[in-house]
Amino acid sequence: MARDPTGPRGLRPPWSLRSTHNNNTTLSRPVFTTALEAEAAFYRALSEGDFEALMAVWSEEEEVVCVQPGGPRIVGLAAVREIWRQILADGARIRIDISHAVTSSTAMMAMHCVLERLATDGPTPRTATIAATNVFVRGADGWRMVLHHASPVPEISGPEDSTPRVLH
Repeated sequence: MARDPTGPRGLRPPWSLRSTHNNNTTLSRPVFTTALEAEAAFYRALSEGDFEALMAVWSEEEEVVCVQPGGPRIVGLAAVREIWRQILADGARIRIDISHAVTSSTAMMAMHCVLERLATDGPTPRTATIAATNVFVRGADGWRMVLHHASPVPEISGPEDSTPRVLH
């Protein structure tokens, strides 16, 4: 007999919510208590190539947006799921170092602008520096990503090149 995951009076533990996806299977989703926790889970899942863990960070609302370096703007949960499925399909591991975080937040929304230093292994190892903006919203199921916008940046030659500049 399956154990009922609910606690007394049918309440679910705060760290686990149940969610039904298109294939009608019920999955447990983590509850991220801070936007930083959600962002850490996103980068951990990306570096481990864990598609389900990566998508557990995203909001299940349709108003989600993802822009990959050099790619088009992807809008909607199904399209965002598909682009990440394609990216992670080859099984390559990505090493990611996050730096130069600039954050802004309110009680319900957080914006994190970071530099991602990416490196891949394999027959053709590659490295890149990416400027990424991650936006999270706080809802009934904790903090969830609603936007990931990543753009390539020129290689940084030294610490003096990493200081913020006003362009316009």
